[in-house]
Amino acid sequence: MSEFDASASRSAPIAFACPAPLPPGDQVLLGHGSGGRLSADLVRSLFHPAFGDPELARLGDAAVVDVEGTRLAFTTDGFVVQPAFFPGSDIGALAVNGTVNDLAVMGARPAFLSAAFILEEGFPTDDLGRIAESMGAACTTAGIRLVAADTKVVERGGADGIFIVTSGIGTLPEGVHLGPEHIEDGDVVIVSGPVGDHGVAVMSRRAGIDFEVDVGSDTAPLTELVDVMRTAGSVHCLRDATRGGVATVLNELAASAGVTITIDDEAVPVQDPVRAACETLGIDPLYVANEGVCVAMVGSDSSDAVVAAAREHPIGRQAVAIGRVESGPAAVHLRTGLGVTRPLLMLTADQLPRIC
Repeated sequence: MSEFDASASRSAPIAFACPAPLPPGDQVLLGHGSGGRLSADLVRSLFHPAFGDPELARLGDAAVVDVEGTRLAFTTDGFVVQPAFFPGSDIGALAVNGTVNDLAVMGARPAFLSAAFILEEGFPTDDLGRIAESMGAACTTAGIRLVAADTKVVERGGADGIFIVTSGIGTLPEGVHLGPEHIEDGDVVIVSGPVGDHGVAVMSRRAGIDFEVDVGSDTAPLTELVDVMRTAGSVHCLRDATRGGVATVLNELAASAGVTITIDDEAVPVQDPVRAACETLGIDPLYVANEGVCVAMVGSDSSDAVVAAAREHPIGRQAVAIGRVESGPAAVHLRTGLGVTRPLLMLTADQLPRIC
């Protein structure tokens, strides 16, 4: 029996009419980088028609390709977080771990990494050295080799200090197939740790907010944790809950798999200082970025074993089941502590821009 009680999830959802931003015009907005609805619209309306590759159209964390009989996972990512240094980490380690995790949630073993640095004229070389050292240490921890790099410098005001663009390649064993097409009715939704830490850590430094308890970024490589979880039971799908947070990931999965997902608000792990910060800022921790947390869809017969195994790993100590998948229209519902079920919609714009 899973930790999540599905019996209460079948109450009829309440319909809400919420205001939303007006449709974007002919310019790119910050919200197009949120990982939410505006991002998805941009990809579907502009990039898909231009590129049209079926693997790209799957919109996974990484592409799965075959090279002369060898299955590989391949991903690319850009990091524009502001500030570059924040509690618990910096843009360098974030770039490594973010790329590694896109490979890991596909079931791949990260192997090689490339990095391009876009530097603004005047950026302190001491800071650049700290970032390079941080990236090197993160590569060692994650077991990935940085084998190619490039550097470009732009005029003052052209890059906000430093941007980093990475690409990663990992090997994917035969028989490992993870994705929304494998999600089944009855699957249990598991999160591997507390949500919202990274976004709040960055925002605290950006806004100068002083919390009674320090909030540090959760950025960490997920490869070993994913291996532990997959070994323990029937993991059908994994996602790295970065931009847009857990709520956006769940909406993407529900839409791709054509299922209804119901989660229990009280089961979602949120650290007290993170919850307090979100209440102060008027944001929902379910939509706040994470950089060391994955969302897993797991067969109900082995969900307890997967949670128990995750908790044996340092990064997964607070792993917990938060919901369940059911057949039905593509939708995500949140059951509150009062027993009321309401829609949990995809993030439209951006609560916290420039967060990764």
